[in-house]
Formats: sequence, structure tokens, C-alpha cells
Amino acid sequence: MMGAKRAVEHLKALSKPVTSPEEIKQVAVISANGDEHIGDLISTAMDKVGKHGIVTVKEGTSLHDEVEIINGLDIEHGYISPYFVNTKSGSKVEFTNCYILYCDFKINQIQEVVRALELCASKNKPLLIVAEDVEGDALTTLVINKLRNDLRVCAVKAPSFGEGRSESLKDLAAATGGKVFGDEYNLDLRDVEEEHFGKADEVSITNEETLILKGKGDPEEIAKRAEQIDYLIAKAKNEFIRDGLHERKARLMSSVAVIKIGGDSMLDVNERKDRVTDSLNATRAAVEEGIVPGGGLALLRCIPVLDTVPVSSPGQAEGIAIMKKALETPCFTIAKNAGVDAQAVVTKALESEGNVGYEAVNGTFVDLVAEGIIDPTKVVRIALMDAAGVASLLTAAEVVITRLKEPKAEKEGPGNPGEVDDYNGAIRSRSRYYS
Repeated sequence: MMGAKRAVEHLKALSKPVTSPEEIKQVAVISANGDEHIGDLISTAMDKVGKHGIVTVKEGTSLHDEVEIINGLDIEHGYISPYFVNTKSGSKVEFTNCYILYCDFKINQIQEVVRALELCASKNKPLLIVAEDVEGDALTTLVINKLRNDLRVCAVKAPSFGEGRSESLKDLAAATGGKVFGDEYNLDLRDVEEEHFGKADEVSITNEETLILKGKGDPEEIAKRAEQIDYLIAKAKNEFIRDGLHERKARLMSSVAVIKIGGDSMLDVNERKDRVTDSLNATRAAVEEGIVPGGGLALLRCIPVLDTVPVSSPGQAEGIAIMKKALETPCFTIAKNAGVDAQAVVTKALESEGNVGYEAVNGTFVDLVAEGIIDPTKVVRIALMDAAGVASLLTAAEVVITRLKEPKAEKEGPGNPGEVDDYNGAIRSRSRYYS
């Protein structure tokens, strides 16, 4: 893994930050395969909420795309169980006009939330449970009733932990007009009433995060919470505590940019929504860690630094050689797919300087960054580290079990009694597969 770590260090050194709205738009346009309109949407949204703000994509109700800025909250936890998912895509939970129950403890028994469920059912409202955790009989029963009876419910873990969790729940309750249940608050969950629920126009939950949009909290109460946090920030001497307080205030006062995708049919809307979402994810990655030249050039630039890795055994030397070959592969594959001499392209790219690399569409060597052929550094880094991690695991394993593709039979004939291996076209005997 030393070679991979050294390569990642060099990737970070090559990385160019993405900061200005113009650069963000450029990355978004490139990520959307040159669609200027998608680039404008993403750039506008990120400019309005800040590059670290919350941006989400949803279906609109008109023929045109638009960006709407609304008050919203982000919880860095998603649904506890994937069985809560209720969208056709099978990846999200989405509720409208939602009631929210805040609990500063673990919910283990379904009896604890029966009263809350009955209240929501009587009002025909979906229920989001935000608690320290939901487990055991409570989770099992909620999931079964969701699957069998179409119960509109979802559970997520509360943000932070300990005292920080308690205060974060109070922030969320203030922003949505609800109350927090727990020992500290003298509220018994079995006595919950409608006024104890937080309320929001929209809730969107993935496996990683929860967005609460248009909460119904009192603006004065929200302002008071913000003032209390400011006071604590001013008195905090510990940097870790101060960072946590800043995070709480950002969550409490944040806005959410919603990119609404319009169109004249759901097929068109869904196709464009997927493109915008993919472009947004790539743009976020670029904003987080910057960009590097695309076309496999960034990985080629990491090859020379591997010569500086100390080697103390033949095995380590072989590992470095394997890593070098792996770093060549993306550029080699691009050139091969373009129908040219791939090894010659790799050699010339290694001999070039700066951002000059192979542009496969026209078959020329150009400044890739200037031409807009770029990759988010984060994407390249994670791909490299994940590949190195899997390879390292395999080298340490005594046995690897895999599933071979069904072999295709060759036409029977003299000198050809075998079968073709789908992986590399090599003829192998039947005994290789069936013995």
C-alpha cells in the first residue's frame, strides 16, 4: 500500500482547486457532457447556498427548470433500514406534510410509539422518527407494517452523540416547531400529542442523509437558539467544541437549493434529473478536493514518484512494478478503444510535460485541462485506494472463490475438442471446469 499512498500524495499535489462560480460551472458542464444549461443550474444553486451548502434535485411541476432556495435542515444520517424506502427508484424515502418525532433515547419496544403512530394515522400524516436509535421489536414491527400495511413511517438516528445529540435535537425541534422526548424534558412518549410533533412540508431521506425542508418552527425561537449557540461559541476554549457549535448553527440557519427539473413528460424529466444528479455529484467531488487532468494522465504522472518508494525485498519491488503497470492502464485502455497504438500513446504521454495528454476524439496531444478534459481528484483518489486495498487483500488471501462465466462451446472439429474460456479466449479442457 506504500506505493498507492505515495501516488495519492502526488495526486493531491497535482490537484487544482475549484473555487470560483465560473470554475464550478465549467466542471458541471464537463460532467454533464457539455450541457451548458445543466452547468448553469448547478452553478447557480451552489452559488446561492455556498459551495458547501445543501443542493438537491427533484421533479418540477412546470415545463421549465428552476432553482428554488428554501429553509432546510440536513441530518448526517439516513434511514436505519432500507425497507423504509418508498420511491420507485428504490433509493429514497420521500414524505410531504410530515410529522416528526424527536426522542433523546433508544426506542426498543413498539408500544413506545403506538400512540404517535395512531395520531399520525388519524391525521393521514407520515411520521419521521429521529432518535438515538430504533432497534429490536420496535424496528421489526415498523418495517413489517410498512411492507404489509403501507405504513408511512421512517426512522433515522439523531445527529452527534451525548450532550451534543441532546442539543442538536433541540435545534431540530426549534426549527420544525416540535418538542424533544427524554428524561431531561419531563415528556413521556406514551403521552404524545399533536402539538409535540415537529412539522415540515417535505422530507427526503437517503441511506446517507436526511433533508427536512420548510420546517414549521417559530422564527423567534430559531433566532433564540442561534443566539444561544453564538454565546457558547464565544465562550468555548476547546477547538473541537467550537467546531461542533459552528456545525450546529450552520444546520439550524442553513438554506437548501432545490433544482426542480421540468419537462413535457415524466420520461424526459427523469432522464434529465439523472443527468443533473450525476453532474451535481461530480461537481461536489471537484469542489471538495479539486480537479486533475483526465484521460488517465494524472495517474501516469504518479508513476515517476514510485521510484522514490524505499524497497527492501524482491516482493516489494514486484509490487511497485505492478502498481506502475496499473497506473498506465486507464490511458492505455482509452487509446486502445480509439483504435490506435496504445503503448505508443502511453509512452508519448509519459514523455510529455504538464497537462499535455492524449485527446481520443481527435487523436491528438493537447493541454487536457485547457480543453476541459478533467477528473475530480476525489474520484481518482478513491478509485486508486479502493483498487489497491482489494488487490492487497487478495494477495494476503490463501483462497479466492469466484464464479466463472459459462464457457462457450467451440465448433467441433479436428484438433479442437475443447471449449473457449470467456475471459481470455484461451481453449481449455472440459476437466478444467467440471472435474
